[in-house]
Amino acid sequence: MESFALSFASMLLALAFVLALAYVVLRFWKARMQPRVTPGGGPDDLLRFVRALPVGTKERVVIVEHRGERWMLGVTAGGISTIAHWADGAAAPVVAPTNTERS
Repeated sequence: MESFALSFASMLLALAFVLALAYVVLRFWKARMQPRVTPGGGPDDLLRFVRALPVGTKERVVIVEHRGERWMLGVTAGGISTIAHWADGAAAPVVAPTNTERS
């Protein structure tokens, strides 16, 4: 019985060590993955994903925001190209969806 208790205690100690190590590694990893903001810069310096629309198997149209400006980008396997750009404070044009079906 003493062997079982000693084995169980060592297993619990090993489990506590692994959980503590995982906690430390995950906290370190989270700190390293946070976006870095340059001094004097604010949260507007961050690139923010707004929306994506797939238009093919590897092609998509993506809208991102950076420093208050919106960019519409075409993303393909061969590269990224700018489709449209809206300056800071300018509203993006709103296009009403059209219904092409006929009853």
